[in-house]
Amino acid sequence: MYVLFEVYGNEAAQVFHKHVGSMLHNQTDDTPPFIKFITDPTEKTFVRLSCPEIGARYNPLKAPNITQSSSLLRTATTMPIRYFFAMDLHDSWHVIPSLFTAVYQAIEFLGPERCAVSLVEGRSTDGTYDRILEFGTLLDSLGAKFYFARNDSDPMDRVHDRILSLAGLRNQALRPLIDDRRLFSPDANVIFLNDVIICADDILEMLHQHFAQNAHMTCAMDWNDKDGGILFYDVWVARAINGDTFFEVPQSAEWRYAPNLFWNDPPSKAKLDRREPFQVYACWNGGAVFTAKPIMNQEIEFRIAVENECYMGEPTLFCKDLWRRGYGRIQTLPTVNIAYSMSDAEKTKSVRGRVGDSVDQLSEVANDVLIDWQGPPPMVKCAHDWWAPSWVPPLRS
Repeated sequence: MYVLFEVYGNEAAQVFHKHVGSMLHNQTDDTPPFIKFITDPTEKTFVRLSCPEIGARYNPLKAPNITQSSSLLRTATTMPIRYFFAMDLHDSWHVIPSLFTAVYQAIEFLGPERCAVSLVEGRSTDGTYDRILEFGTLLDSLGAKFYFARNDSDPMDRVHDRILSLAGLRNQALRPLIDDRRLFSPDANVIFLNDVIICADDILEMLHQHFAQNAHMTCAMDWNDKDGGILFYDVWVARAINGDTFFEVPQSAEWRYAPNLFWNDPPSKAKLDRREPFQVYACWNGGAVFTAKPIMNQEIEFRIAVENECYMGEPTLFCKDLWRRGYGRIQTLPTVNIAYSMSDAEKTKSVRGRVGDSVDQLSEVANDVLIDWQGPPPMVKCAHDWWAPSWVPPLRS
């Protein structure tokens, strides 16, 4: 039985009714090729990143086994949603085959009844909108909750503030956690992904380390092929636990120091080299897992800087607000390496490594190196403009 989409916006029901069909267990010749591709790892109709099978390391993340008799008694109260996937997508067809495959495989593994997906889309002209509708129907067929919204705002239109627009898009994707709070577990977690090329084991490793480290927020590391190397990407947002950027950016804004990550933070650099999780002040890095509690409680949201506050990216301010609310256990994982195009992703996995290069994914016994959590840095670099950086308190506006 199919559950109709929860549509946040003015989309008429008939837009997606026509997409409802037998998608999973009763596939027919009418099943969209994209759905066949997502559900069958051997399908090669489209191009996606080559990814490993999911190993026993992640079995503890699964929903508890439920007998057939007890499943008849299952309700939203006894089986609340624990994993909330959120995405904002625009003209993202170049990443969707890999991204949606990874999310589908992760949800199928975690237990669809424990998962929800919230997607916000706008202005796409490359087929992204139609693929989202098909994907939502597939998720419904699995029993996962699916939310879909439209938003035509353009963060790059030079009319509205870019950070304000981005914050609004992120908040819209998170809105079901507030409007449908009753459906979610008190310990629910958000898996918020950018338009990235990613594997299911990347997602599951983020969740695994999030719980193993008792973290409040867990980030991947994103990379791009630039200046002849695979270089860290999200430098404007991310801040090390010493408050500085992950690499030094000179006044010219050139990337010549990008290969020298954590040049003035030896403990973080050592952990990076050993591919161990390390604490940071702020991160996003293409994808993050964070506790949903402060969202559901409406304690914080993505926002723009207030008057007399350093102008920072909305994820940096989000991390700042987490610290201010007592959620300062924020970490980055050098084992989870993602990118924004297929060519960059393949090079990233080759140069920066895959999860399985550093951890035993076949064993359910995890020997993780735990973080010795500490408080915030005394000051944080403010880089509204790279040519005029300054230092600001980590918690005050």
